[in-house]
Order: sequence, then structure tokens, then C-alpha cells
Amino acid sequence: MTRRSFFQVSAGGAITLPQFEPRSMLHVAEHPTARAKFPVIDVHTHLFGLGRKVAAESSQERAELQQIAQWMDECNLATLINLTGGNSETIPGIRKAVAQFGNRFVTGAEPTWSRANESGYAQWQAGELAKCKREGAISLKVLKTLGLYLREKGKLVKIDDSRFDPMWEAAGALDLPVEIHTGDPGAFFTPIDRFNERYEELQRHPEWSFYGRDFPSRHELHEARNRVVARHPKTKFVFLHVGNDAEDLGEVGQWLDRYSNLNVEIGARLGELGRQPRTSRKFFERHQDRIMFGTDATPNAGKEYPQQDLKPAMYRCYFRFLETEDEYFDYAPSDVPPQGRWKIYGIALPDSILKKVYHNNAARVFKLKAV
Repeated sequence: MTRRSFFQVSAGGAITLPQFEPRSMLHVAEHPTARAKFPVIDVHTHLFGLGRKVAAESSQERAELQQIAQWMDECNLATLINLTGGNSETIPGIRKAVAQFGNRFVTGAEPTWSRANESGYAQWQAGELAKCKREGAISLKVLKTLGLYLREKGKLVKIDDSRFDPMWEAAGALDLPVEIHTGDPGAFFTPIDRFNERYEELQRHPEWSFYGRDFPSRHELHEARNRVVARHPKTKFVFLHVGNDAEDLGEVGQWLDRYSNLNVEIGARLGELGRQPRTSRKFFERHQDRIMFGTDATPNAGKEYPQQDLKPAMYRCYFRFLETEDEYFDYAPSDVPPQGRWKIYGIALPDSILKKVYHNNAARVFKLKAV
């Protein structure tokens, strides 16, 4: 008798990894969550900037903002903080564009890195921050440009370069929390090979890899950033993307214990938090006053980035994770997980913690209305 192989393929032949879309056979309780239990402040969105032109008189822009406002009503989103506001010249245009919506859309400022190599830059940037605040900015957003892209004479500029101290100090004096993105997921700092859990994502975007070349390690980036936080205790810092170390919540927890001027937000890290639900639940319980809701949402992010597409479906993945005990569900509204091939589990936070994470922690840090 001929022994048959355990692995058989259909008449259609073998499939490639991108074609593999298994359907779960589990029968478990499902509690889709259409609306957040408490009003939400999303501290990490990109309504403008990132190549998006601001045109307050544009009918298309007005219609888009009206649509977003409608989705906000449906999902119980109270405020979206736009982090890519630019400088004192661009922020007024953004404020004009959103004026009809009251305080539903607020914006942050950004350093003008194009002038970073000029003499006296940090002092100039400190004065520029004061102008940004007068124009309505409520935070300072620092992209991963600092540490991974900004160069001087061909060499990467370090995050803790002392020349920037006046900028960090000015943010503290002006009470502008610094929302900082340092590094990226751990997989982006390892070889793009069969052991990399985000292999498909990096195959689509090899430019996102910081493995090799002259890039510092992720640990070195984090340590440099942490030295800045320690050096400026009167400045509030918000580590975006759970400090870009959501794979190691124990380490992030140590940072929160060490630095009283530090908070974190959870944007675009649902896939990491949700696959370690017991650890995540303990992390939220221990640091319940220091964790804020964020998504990294961008209007019309598209099919490739469903975990960031500013639409109700994306937000409802977050609500389900935070509010229910559901098991093995998608962390993004897509057929194939965009970041890695896994599912997530809910952590069912109690109302007392949920209200802080959704709203009141951000209200305290950014001087917004509490609920």
C-alpha cells in the first residue's frame, strides 16, 4: 500500500503565504463594541500634515471633516488631537479649518528639523514653540526623525544631543507635553528572514527596516530618549506606541516607575497588547493613571493600513479589546492581519480604569475637560 503524505493540497495546487487566510473553527462568545462606554480623547491622530494639504475653504476638506465628526458621534469620540500640525505658520490654517467644530479637533506643533543644523537652532525652536502655543498648539510632537533620519555631516544626530535642551525645557515651561516616537517595533531591528514575525509587512516595506547599516539599536535609541526624560523632570513626556516597546511591558512599566513625568499611549499597538492579555491587564491596572488612548489614525489610510484608517471599524477593534473578554479576534478590520499573523484577546477593564484610559488621563495631561 502506498503511504499518502500527511499534507495534501487541493486540485488548485499549493498556495503562497499571502494567499493563506485561515478561518477560525472556534465557537466563542463575540461582543462587537460599536461605541465606547465613555467619551474618548484620541491623543494620537494625523488629520493634517504627512503630505495632507490644509485648505480651510476646500469643500472636499469640509466634507471630510464633517464625515469624521459624524463618525466621532457614532463612536463616542470627544476629541481628536492632530499631532502633525507643523509650526506657527501652518497651525493657524489648521485652526481655521476646524473652527466650526469647537474643541473636537485640536493640534500639536512639530520641531522644524530643516533648520536643526543652523547655529542657535534649539534657542530659536524654543521661541517658535511659544508662538505655536499662542496659535493654539497643545503639545509638541517629535517624530522618529530624531534618532533615525536627522543627520549632520552624514552622521545621525543623537536623541539626547545637549543642543536640544532649550527646546525640551521650553516645552516644559510652556506646559506643552512632548509626544515622542522613538524607534519602531522590535521586528524592524532584526533581519528580514523566516524568523521575523513581521516578515510580510517588511517584505512590502523594506524601507521600514533599521537592521544593520549605521542605525543604532532600539535599546540605544530608548536609552538616549530616557536620558532626555530624566534630564528634564519638569517637562511632560508621552511615549507614543507604548514607548515602541509594547513587546516588553515589563520594561515599559519600569520606565513609568522611574520617571514621574512620563505617560504612554497605545496607538497602533493593539496587535502587541492584545496577544498578551493577562500581562496587558496587569500593566493597565498598575499604571492606570499614566496610560492614554491613541490610535495613530489617519483619514483614508487605505487597505494597507487598516489598523490606522480613521473609520469606525478601526476604533471598534480598540473598544472591543478594552471593554470585553472576547477571545481570538482581529486587531484590525482586514482580511489578513497587517502587522503579523495573530489574533488578540480582550482585557475587560473595569469602568474606573476605562474612564481614565479613554478620557481623564489625557484631559489632565493636555488640560482638556474631564468627565
